[in-house]
Amino acid sequence: MTIHFFLFATLLLFFSAAAASKHGAPQDLVRSSCVHASYPSICLRTLSSYSGPANTPRDLAQAAVKVSLSRARKVSHYLTTSVMGKSKRERVALSDCVEQIAESVDELSKTLGELKHLRGETFEFQMSNAQTWVSAALTNEDTCLDGKVKSDVNRKITNVAKVTSNALYMINRLDESRGRHRLNP
Repeated sequence: MTIHFFLFATLLLFFSAAAASKHGAPQDLVRSSCVHASYPSICLRTLSSYSGPANTPRDLAQAAVKVSLSRARKVSHYLTTSVMGKSKRERVALSDCVEQIAESVDELSKTLGELKHLRGETFEFQMSNAQTWVSAALTNEDTCLDGKVKSDVNRKITNVAKVTSNALYMINRLDESRGRHRLNP
């Protein structure tokens, strides 16, 4: 009876550990990927709570772009509705910002589409596109911050710029990991 209990306990422990490691793998990937991001705590918070799959560097890059795109869309909507009832100087600053954030949304949308359809024979070209588009989105966000916008707008755009910077890091990381896999089969 004691041997049966010991065998049962050992098997139970083995299967529990296997299930736990399988469940913890995505979180370990997020943690190890975010540690060197530009904004690690934001990276960890946004990607740990992301509801989609995040099992590979490609999943993480897509998730990071989706987070950035979602936040950019929210800020774009906020800015568009904020223009009404402002002074002429504020409207000018906000209208420039509205245009720049709308361009960021377009760039991030193109990036997400590219990441969803990566192919081996065009991988380098696609990654170059993704890096260029996310860099352009980040530049648009930074340019918007250079304008004379109020602190609430500044705070929202700064948040978008931070998650966009992290998205660029994840894309660069994906590009680097692909290169390592190609060199080390």
